[in-house]
Amino acid sequence: MVVVKTQYNHSFNLTFHNQLIKKRWIIKIGSALLTNKGRGLDKKAIKGWVEQIATLKQQYDMELVLVSSGAVAEGMTRLGWKKRPLELYKLQAAAAVGQMGMIQTYESFFQKHALHTAQILLTHDDLVNRQRYLNARSTLRSLIDLNVIPVVNENDTVTTDEFKFGDNDTLASLVANLIEADTLIILTDQKGLCEEDPRLNPDAKLITEARAGDPNLLAMASNTGGELGCGGMLTKLKAARLAARSGTRTILASGKLENVLLEIAENKPVGTLLKPVDEPIAARKQWLASHLKMQGKLYLDDGAVKVLRNSGKSLLPIGVVKVQGQFSRGEMVACFDAVGQEIARGLVNYNFVETKKILGHPSGEIKDILGYVDKPELIHRDNLVLVE
Repeated sequence: MVVVKTQYNHSFNLTFHNQLIKKRWIIKIGSALLTNKGRGLDKKAIKGWVEQIATLKQQYDMELVLVSSGAVAEGMTRLGWKKRPLELYKLQAAAAVGQMGMIQTYESFFQKHALHTAQILLTHDDLVNRQRYLNARSTLRSLIDLNVIPVVNENDTVTTDEFKFGDNDTLASLVANLIEADTLIILTDQKGLCEEDPRLNPDAKLITEARAGDPNLLAMASNTGGELGCGGMLTKLKAARLAARSGTRTILASGKLENVLLEIAENKPVGTLLKPVDEPIAARKQWLASHLKMQGKLYLDDGAVKVLRNSGKSLLPIGVVKVQGQFSRGEMVACFDAVGQEIARGLVNYNFVETKKILGHPSGEIKDILGYVDKPELIHRDNLVLVE
């Protein structure tokens, strides 16, 4: 692990914490917390989090969505597997079995507090297809309005490696974008983000507050997950950066801390607060940003890069110097500068063959080259989002 010396203030900024909007939270709980050291779901721990969530709902009048891992781990236990399988079909089978136990556990505990739950299983395709994205958002908002606690997980039984979110931290951040949550709380088995790996140095200093997307944080984070999970602190930092697109704050905190959610609700100094620093982007831009898989790459000249970054204009074919990938019209492509840094992504108006023919040419020449003009822009600004 690379250790980067930082200048962060280790005294918690209570002023900023007092500004937390206690309205709509996404609460993500990972496999390392949910499972009892490989012996199935830790029902005692789950009961404690449910009690806290019920208190947040009933005493603080919060709107809450739970993103829960644990299906694969629970399925492994029920099937008698000691080690996480590598084969996709076995993981999907474990997830199918484990979903039953996980949802039954949540439902039974929430029922004791007179709260209903709903299972929401999402795939990457659900969020990149515009109509399904809007349907998912409407469903989640309707459940919240009905005083139901949605329990969200990736639909592992049907997803493939190519179109997986990869981890529930990423899924939680995209759900935060989907319903424009105020706060994303990621409960982990660590006390928060530290300047060094606390598993190697128990005295590692906690970073109490920082900027989401700070490259120094990404450099110091470990990307090693546990045996049952599939993401370490690095995925959590990337999730915080994704969540910040909708103005969502992220708090990384220990799920083992007693009444951790209530401590956060009371503005107590808990874990690491990662703040969004930019204005939230528009809802359509958030949907564009939710695309995790790019179908192609466009390499731009310096002039086009400057226009996209500073002027908010569309990408024209004249600013493209190279194209890679096999993409169709309307698919998502990434845009790179001369040194290979991604600067934007968007829905392209021409397929890869047509794009190769018109790159470097003014829009006025498209008809002469292709025989027709669909759009003068290669990517219209309404279908383009900048990437940090």
